[in-house]
Amino acid sequence: MTMMERLIGYLTGHFDNSQQLERFEREGITGYPRAEHRNTVCNDRITGLPADFSGVFVLEESYYTTDGKTNAMPHLFLFTEEEGGIKLTSYDMPEGYTKENFTSENLKETAWESLKISEKFTPIIYHEENGAFVGKGVSMFSPVLKFKLEERFDSEVLEVSETFEVNGKRTFGYDLPLEYRRV
Repeated sequence: MTMMERLIGYLTGHFDNSQQLERFEREGITGYPRAEHRNTVCNDRITGLPADFSGVFVLEESYYTTDGKTNAMPHLFLFTEEEGGIKLTSYDMPEGYTKENFTSENLKETAWESLKISEKFTPIIYHEENGAFVGKGVSMFSPVLKFKLEERFDSEVLEVSETFEVNGKRTFGYDLPLEYRRV
């Protein structure tokens, strides 16, 4: 099995952090969202890919529920093998979709040439460490808005830490990474 096949195998599927929230409740830790990821390979819906294309497009549907309100945060990612690791490149949502309806279920055939790489997101390289994939990155979404992403995933768990900072002050994020396990 190639590095790409392992990474995509670990990453795709339906995950949530319900086990983590149960543990947090026992430990008296509060303030974390109920979170869910649905990660689906979608190369079959991208038309016009080059014949020698070896990358993997993944539609990540993320849902965060706090105070009874659910916020959808879908992303289209491309994973490509690079020397020493797997590169994650973020793409803008294709035209005609909103964050509420950009789902694997609703994704129609989309032309490769119509997809646009996100200008805000700095690509991340994942490296294998002790059977897990680890990646970290910092993106400047504006001159004052910094996004930090740290991920570690293996066959059991996806650990995701996302923070936003404005002028160096955290405005979103958690002290501990969210732990997603397969549903």
